[in-house]
Amino acid sequence: MAVYKPYIQDGKTVVTSPHKLYGPDSNDLVLQLRKRGINKVILAGMSANLCTESHLRELMEQGFEVTVVKDATAGAQVPEGDGYQAALVNFRYIANAVVPTDVAVKGIKSGGELK
Repeated sequence: MAVYKPYIQDGKTVVTSPHKLYGPDSNDLVLQLRKRGINKVILAGMSANLCTESHLRELMEQGFEVTVVKDATAGAQVPEGDGYQAALVNFRYIANAVVPTDVAVKGIKSGGELK
């Protein structure tokens, strides 16, 4: 959408090829980040217990420092359980930090830590 182009085409935002399943294993995210010398990632996404968690796991395995923005993601609720709550538990075990949006924005603006 045109309204988002200034944010996406700012010369700083990394845009990768689409992933085929849930994680970045089948796209060029890690390559794009490494080419730019990026080692810290702020992660949010539509499906906490699928795409977001898969990206988190792979980025951590690849040696990146990853912060998850916990209220900028969601998860499905099914009779067997709540995908969002399950993902939050795993985020706490895996990520370097799990923060709300206001903390992430404050950290980005100040150039400081997101904790």
